[in-house]
Amino acid sequence: MTKQILLIFFFIISFRLASFAQQKESYTPKIEPCDCIFKADSSLKTRCAYLVVPENRNKPNGKTVKLPFIYVESNNPNKQKDPVLYTAGGPGASSLRGVSFIHYRRFIKNRDYIAFEQRGTTYAKPCLSCDGISEAVKNAYRKNLPLDSTLVAEAKNCRKKLIADGNDLSAYNTIENAADIEDLRRALKIDSINLIGISYSGGLMLTVLRNYPQHIRSVILDSALPGFVNYEEDALFSINQSFNKVFGNCERDSSTNPLYNNIKQRFQQYFTSIGDKVFTLKYLEKGAADSISIKYRRSDIIDFLMDKLTSNAELKNVPYMVTQFIAGNQNIYMTAYFDNIFNTGKSNTLGMRYSMYCSEQINFADQYLIDKQNEIFPYLAGYRFNNVDHPLCNCWNVKSVTGIAKTPVYSNIPALLSTGDTDPYCPAFYNDVIHHFMPNSQRVLFTDKTHGPALNSREGDVLIAQFLDHPYQPVQVDGKKITTW
Repeated sequence: MTKQILLIFFFIISFRLASFAQQKESYTPKIEPCDCIFKADSSLKTRCAYLVVPENRNKPNGKTVKLPFIYVESNNPNKQKDPVLYTAGGPGASSLRGVSFIHYRRFIKNRDYIAFEQRGTTYAKPCLSCDGISEAVKNAYRKNLPLDSTLVAEAKNCRKKLIADGNDLSAYNTIENAADIEDLRRALKIDSINLIGISYSGGLMLTVLRNYPQHIRSVILDSALPGFVNYEEDALFSINQSFNKVFGNCERDSSTNPLYNNIKQRFQQYFTSIGDKVFTLKYLEKGAADSISIKYRRSDIIDFLMDKLTSNAELKNVPYMVTQFIAGNQNIYMTAYFDNIFNTGKSNTLGMRYSMYCSEQINFADQYLIDKQNEIFPYLAGYRFNNVDHPLCNCWNVKSVTGIAKTPVYSNIPALLSTGDTDPYCPAFYNDVIHHFMPNSQRVLFTDKTHGPALNSREGDVLIAQFLDHPYQPVQVDGKKITTW
């Protein structure tokens, strides 16, 4: 009986591998040269093109997508033959703009660089644009409409338009994104490649590592969100930890300043006490003749503070801002918050974000566990920590990715795993889990830094170049600003 089961198992695996191989051979990825949207410094040669692949690889003769990439050549005649490929997080962020500053990166002295735009994002064709979302948000605040139902209604409109334009919304997911990266490598005839991802694209690079490991030399994951975690189920734990870290620093460094006495406890007590309280702000929209009365709640205040928790320049100011909210001096801050909302342009990649996030996160998240966090952290209860949730995904209605996408990635390939100790989105805990299944990975923690510290600091740039040159050797850190564990 056991033998029969094993034979059936191996038959199924062999069949799947054979089917995958046939699928890969049923189309040929194409390179189509194009003008450069962004260029590197004139000291470096830049060339630009589209990768042209099927939108849905299960329909290889169907609609295609065109994904722009920018290839920047190192001017070192003795450069290494393993380029670095980067794609952005989000999901939904563009990956190309940073090319303009790539000459500042240390690794460009030894390696070529590729910036690759993901399917559905800003410069890809098509871009899954939901232009009406940002205006719907503004209108909800103008007329004091319920934000959640307003977003769902506009998402329905966007979905209807995108489908009418012939887009297969279920084809925009990390599995297809990973296949795009592999197809680009094949089309460019690259034998060995290094991958850099941040936040969502850290999880994307792990998927590339799982599905196409043969030609990957190393991976660098900065504040990675691994696909196998259900972010919604522990988001408030990470946010609470970030606030606690900032308050702890403040109490340590300002022990003689009574303004910050028991700042953590006061924060928790105040934000618990305001519950569902409605605040009113007289707000003058840019270009308007008359002010409007905007109603806002605790979730909006926390959202303002969260914006500061994800800024290395603003982290140190969070405790003072909290004292001002407790004292009732919030108008100046909330005016700035709504300035940011009302000055936001069109939401041109939210369709891609909805497809990715619904198919891989929300469709697997347990609403009971999401709600349970509100009991544990009453001072954060009801905070809308994501602009994608179950009601929106119920209307977006895309297929869930296959179950293997929600399992850890096992690999011996060297990896650099970095994050900030105050990151409210992707805490060090995520790197612990990744590291557990990748024995040749090494973890680095940036002290008093937030999301994406390696790609957004000089110290991180040094570490990245050091790791790329010697990926199997421990990176050298000072043990203070940056530590390993």
